[in-house]
Amino acid sequence: MSDTPRTPLSFEFFPPKTPEGVEKLRLVRQKLYALKPEFCSVTFGAGGSTQEGTFTAVRDILAEGQSAASHLSCIGATRATVAAQLTMLKAMGVKRLVTLRGDLPSGYGTGGEFHYASDLVSFIRAETGDYFHIEVAAYPEVHPQAKSPASDLQAFATKVRAGANSAITQYFYNADAYFRFVEEVDALGLNVPVVPGIMPITSSMQLMRFSDACGAEIPRWIRLRLQSFGDDTQSIKAFGLDVVTDLCEQLRAGDAPGLHFYSMNQSATILEICKRLA
Repeated sequence: MSDTPRTPLSFEFFPPKTPEGVEKLRLVRQKLYALKPEFCSVTFGAGGSTQEGTFTAVRDILAEGQSAASHLSCIGATRATVAAQLTMLKAMGVKRLVTLRGDLPSGYGTGGEFHYASDLVSFIRAETGDYFHIEVAAYPEVHPQAKSPASDLQAFATKVRAGANSAITQYFYNADAYFRFVEEVDALGLNVPVVPGIMPITSSMQLMRFSDACGAEIPRWIRLRLQSFGDDTQSIKAFGLDVVTDLCEQLRAGDAPGLHFYSMNQSATILEICKRLA
C-alpha cells in the first residue's frame, strides 16, 4: 500500500495477559504501523478484568508515536470510576474513545450506573466537553438483542445525538448490509461517518464461534466453503484472503470512510489484504 492510502485504516487490539503476549503484540504493532493507521484501539474488559491491561497497551501505543483510542464500557461502571478514567486518559494524551455498552461476563450479574452506551456518551460529553473524539458501535445486521431493526436504528441515533462523532460497525461479510445501514443513518439526518469493521478470516472454527456469539452473519456460501476445507488451514486462509479483500474493495469503491481491522493481535493477514488493495 502506498504511503498515503486513499482509505484511512485503523486497528483494534486486545490487552495481552502474559509477558510473552505483550512482546508479541509489540512486534505485531510495529509491522502494522507501516500501513500508517489513523489510530489503534484497545479493547476493555468489563468489571475490571482487563482494564489495567487496556491502559498499559494504550500507553505503549502512545509511546510508539501513534494515536491510541481506549475502549470504555458501561458494564459495572460508575460515574466516579469513569470520571477518574477520563482524567487519567486525558493526562496520558488520549484524544479518542470507543464507547460501548459492553457484554456481561458470565456470572457477573448487572451493575453500574450506565444502562446504555448513549448514557456513557452523554456523561463523557458533560464531563469533558468536546475534548474526546467518541466512537460508538453500529450493527448493519442488527444488534442480536435488539427488539427490531427499527429500534436498533433508533438506539444508534440516540448514541449519535448524545454526542458521538463517528461509528465503527460490527464485522460483516455482506457489503449490501453495510450500505443499506449507511443509507438509513443518512435518512435520519445523522451526519456521522460509519466505518466498517473488518474481521480477517484465518480460522473457520474461531470465526463460527465469534459470529454465533455476536450475531454477525456468515453468508451460507462462505460457511459451506469453510466447512468443506475441514482442517486444511492453508486453504481456509487463502479463501479468507480472497473473500475479505473483495469485501474491502467493494467498501472502498462505495466510499466507505475507513477500514477498521479487528486484528486479533495478528498482522500477517491484514498486511496481505492491504498489499492486495494497493
